Amino acid sequence: MTQRIAIEDVRPAVSGGLRPVKAVVAEHVPVRATVWREGHQAVAAEVVWSGPGDRVSRRTRMAPGPDHRWEAVVVPDRQGEWVFRVEAWSDPWATWRHAVTVNLAAGRPTADLDPDLEEGARLLDRAAARHPAGGPAADRLLEAAERLRRKDLLLADRVALALSGPVHDTMTEEPVRELVTRDAPHRVLVERERALFGAWYELFPRSTGGLGPDGRPAHGTFATAAGELERIARLGFDVVYLPPIHPIGERERKGPNNSPEGGPGDVGSPWAIGSRHGGHDAVHPDLGTLDDFDRFVARARELGLEVALDLALQCAPDHPWVREHPEWFTHRPDGTIATAENPPKRYEDIYPLNFDNDPAGLYEEVLRVVRHWIDHGVRVFRVDNPHTKPPDFWEWLIDRVRREHPDVVFLAEAFTSPARLYGLARRGFSQSYTYFTWRTGKAELVDFGRELVDHADEARPNLFVNTPDILPGHLQSGEPAVFAIRAALAATFAPTWGVYSGYELYEHQPLRPGGEEYLDSEKYQLVHREFGDGAGGRPTLQPWIARLNEIRRAHAPLREMRTLRFHDVDNDSLVAYSKTAPGTGEIVLVVVTLDPGHPQEGTVRWDTAGLGLPAEFTVLDEVSGRTFRWSGHTYVRLDPNQAVAHIAAVRTEARS
Repeated sequence: MTQRIAIEDVRPAVSGGLRPVKAVVAEHVPVRATVWREGHQAVAAEVVWSGPGDRVSRRTRMAPGPDHRWEAVVVPDRQGEWVFRVEAWSDPWATWRHAVTVNLAAGRPTADLDPDLEEGARLLDRAAARHPAGGPAADRLLEAAERLRRKDLLLADRVALALSGPVHDTMTEEPVRELVTRDAPHRVLVERERALFGAWYELFPRSTGGLGPDGRPAHGTFATAAGELERIARLGFDVVYLPPIHPIGERERKGPNNSPEGGPGDVGSPWAIGSRHGGHDAVHPDLGTLDDFDRFVARARELGLEVALDLALQCAPDHPWVREHPEWFTHRPDGTIATAENPPKRYEDIYPLNFDNDPAGLYEEVLRVVRHWIDHGVRVFRVDNPHTKPPDFWEWLIDRVRREHPDVVFLAEAFTSPARLYGLARRGFSQSYTYFTWRTGKAELVDFGRELVDHADEARPNLFVNTPDILPGHLQSGEPAVFAIRAALAATFAPTWGVYSGYELYEHQPLRPGGEEYLDSEKYQLVHREFGDGAGGRPTLQPWIARLNEIRRAHAPLREMRTLRFHDVDNDSLVAYSKTAPGTGEIVLVVVTLDPGHPQEGTVRWDTAGLGLPAEFTVLDEVSGRTFRWSGHTYVRLDPNQAVAHIAAVRTEARS
């Protein structure tokens, strides 16, 4: 298609428009494009967009910006696949209005302007013909045209009505379009809000059994795990994520701390899935029954929590699939089945799946398993190691699931290269793990945050502060302020963040110096925890976590990813950033110390012009509860023994 008007660099776009952009219901999605034509003639543009079931497209006028860059915001109001395109045209009325205004200011003689006035009159005639005859709009335009033609009037009187606000509004709302040009359509996949915003808590149900008569941890059940849900809900979490709940392999079962040989009483790794008790569609008998799981899900729902289930596509040696479908595994030359490896690590208790021998059969079986858990109330899946499975498989699976259940959310545990991380996101995953765990310095954090914004159209981050596999080095000191700092960053950087159980108790002992594995890891044994409420001097981060989640729910900017912006601070131990809510204009300003051991002070240079703020403004610091008068150059001091962050909401009067 020939583009008479140039429409270029349309955003958002993923893979050059081949894959859908990500959005959620009610999210403000900015659409931008470069639109231009030759010469001095004016152009205009709009976004033409529609959602599933729309019979008539919606139209939103784009506003011009610097260097021919145009922008509009669209707000999808329901789930499903939406389509938008940019439409541009030559705007003869805007061209005429500008030329006449300039000529009048220059004092051009009336006789010289007569041809121009006739041209304007004809444009008004064309526009009037599109309005109902005798209606106010048509009459207004025709009267303006008639005055332009009256040579008995003074020049100022001839043009006054044509240049008036009402006529300009009518000509803008229903413009005369010439050389109309349409860009190719772009798709937007709109999901529910949980795909963008939420707080996750990772819980091992088997570690909720308390202590047995012998003083050792007793195996928990879905019933005992349900007893933890009230605490998790009070902390303000939205999602409780369960590692695999299926039967655990008995052959080659691992012992404590990943010991190759487990003993008779060892519980093994939940990720070694499958035994004589069943596979991916069964629950571990020590946890209870499927009916018990259903009751757990129902209790979570009563408390406002969703249950996320681990989808780990791998098998223990005694998984039923090994016997029933040996073609789904890789066989070595000696006839044995290959175990999982990440050299130098070996996982003797896990057989990876081979997706190449019988893709149709294996694909359909995994789809059956996912449907099974959906039938039991699961609408969120955390996918284990998705980058070790074929990318086309995920695209197929997620598409099939979403056709039937558009509310299902998939989180990719994509601790892998950027190409794979973002490639998986483009193939349908709602969210992705990120490199946040390893970003600690100011420059690293700023670069990381900007990367999140740059990829916001294709990938949504889920910032877990720790995982059962990852005890990052900065937590191994056990300093409470470090835990508080990382929580503050994760909870305010991105709309979704996560905590693995034990973080709130400052668990920090590594298996070995320099490593990132927990000592006595919960992956291989039961762990008993006494959470309490901080009474009796037991240290806990729970009040801070609860406050962070409360602040997040109260302020719409903290539900946004696209509006994250960093601001200069003259101290590298402080990082400052802002977020805005496009729908309301609400602004939240955040300053976090990166030094857990010493007070830090500095001056933040807020970009007040870019934020639309006056030279001075009032903020409410949601951490301390105090009100401050800030400015474009704001002095701050953070003592980690008192507060590790300012999370300041700009008061309404400052934004008016």
